[in-house]
Amino acid sequence: MKTENQSCGAEFILLGLFQFGRMNIVLFLAITVLFSVAVTGNVILTYLIKLDTRLHTPMYFLLSQLSFIDMIYISTTIPKMVANFISNNKTITFVGCAIQTFVFLLLGGTEALLLGFMSYDRYVAICHPLHYPVLMSKTICLSMVTSAWASSSFNALMHTLYVFQLPFCSSRLINHFFCEVPSLLPLVCQDTSHYEYTILLSGFIILLIPFLAIIASYARVLTVVYQMSSGRGQKKAVSTCSSHLIVASLFYGTSISTYMRPHSLRNSKQEKVVAVFYSMITPLLNPFIYSLRTKEVLGALKRLMGK
Repeated sequence: MKTENQSCGAEFILLGLFQFGRMNIVLFLAITVLFSVAVTGNVILTYLIKLDTRLHTPMYFLLSQLSFIDMIYISTTIPKMVANFISNNKTITFVGCAIQTFVFLLLGGTEALLLGFMSYDRYVAICHPLHYPVLMSKTICLSMVTSAWASSSFNALMHTLYVFQLPFCSSRLINHFFCEVPSLLPLVCQDTSHYEYTILLSGFIILLIPFLAIIASYARVLTVVYQMSSGRGQKKAVSTCSSHLIVASLFYGTSISTYMRPHSLRNSKQEKVVAVFYSMITPLLNPFIYSLRTKEVLGALKRLMGK
């Protein structure tokens, strides 16, 4: 297979998500609305948490970080996809593709670790309320956020630098709607089986371990709630935990499916659909599931609107 030396001037072609004939316009409008709602929801939540001193707690500090991440996360892929659709130009530069890959890995990894820390926060608040001020102090919260950003930055940089120094084949067609590592590997003109073990290890640390921690935390929370609460309190706890687990499962399940699946079992059409969930749907759902329906946030919103 013919190879081509990569350079900063080379370009990739994103085949995109819009390959459904007459349905393209409908899909385009739906994604544009989804993007607008997701960004608006996350901006409002971030603003409310910053503005209202009653929301200056460890839980809402972590939630503000989540909203900030989701705001940039969804903006990493959709604007470029929309621009390509409008201009009918599907190209992305070599440097642009590398930047998109790095930012997407950075934000996705940070969110995966942050969701794990958020479940720990809820576990401590419900199971060890007397020790909460100590176990979730400002210093510990900042350490959690810093470690999530730092470790994810290292992981994203390591994978981006390695992938973009590999020899790509003359075909630069990426069968995806944005640049990410699994969609780029089929274009590489050398055996990447050993490197896939590195991806698997990263997925285990950044995706699987936090997901298992979330399941364990909420299982313990539900156990404690059932032992202590009334029927009404139990229903509320089940409702909250189940909604959080559904959104977390959607994010982790689809991400694990993409990044930890063997190359031989990959299907490009299937992967594009799966990517919609962790790149678009979860940033849309997170602010509504985790915050905008809670009494504290709704109260802050009413106070703001009252002013």
